[in-house]
Amino acid sequence: EARDVAEACDVIILAVKPHMIEHSCQELKKVIDVDRHLVVSVAAGVSAASIERWLGSHHAARVVRVMPNTPCAVNEAASGVAAGDKATESDMALVCALMESCGIVEVVPEKLIDAVVGVSGSGPAYVFQVIEAMADGGVLNGLNRDVAMRLAAQTVMGAAKMVLETGEHPGALKDKVCSPNGTTIRAVAALERGG
Repeated sequence: EARDVAEACDVIILAVKPHMIEHSCQELKKVIDVDRHLVVSVAAGVSAASIERWLGSHHAARVVRVMPNTPCAVNEAASGVAAGDKATESDMALVCALMESCGIVEVVPEKLIDAVVGVSGSGPAYVFQVIEAMADGGVLNGLNRDVAMRLAAQTVMGAAKMVLETGEHPGALKDKVCSPNGTTIRAVAALERGG
């Protein structure tokens, strides 16, 4: 019940599907106290202005948008955070601290939060496809599925760690793996040909 949430919390997190946000705001606007409550939305594609409007034009609702990703479940999230018009510096600091408890946080202007969705919000799905494809290649060449999956997943994790810790461009790191006329550069060329 919206009233119970509002009475118990200072921060209200709208963690519902985008098509449900307007309805959730209609329920909340009956009980929200704009001096007390901060509203945090994790709904992709729903602007802070829309949430502010749905909470009622007579309210000066403080809204922060967050785009986390599923690695949050293992404390390795990459989250983007964007302030709505009424959000304060202390609101942003609170939301960033909350999200940093399960990964890294990048503060971006709201106009770029959809780009965050494309890179890190949806990104795990892309990486899961890469891991699956690498493991399938291992199985095709005789590896046990479990072994191939562990090798592929660890390779992705290790490569990501190298990008983060060395600060080198992924292209430069790739070039260090590719020997002239070697198997890796041939595989890279095949990936590029296949698009």
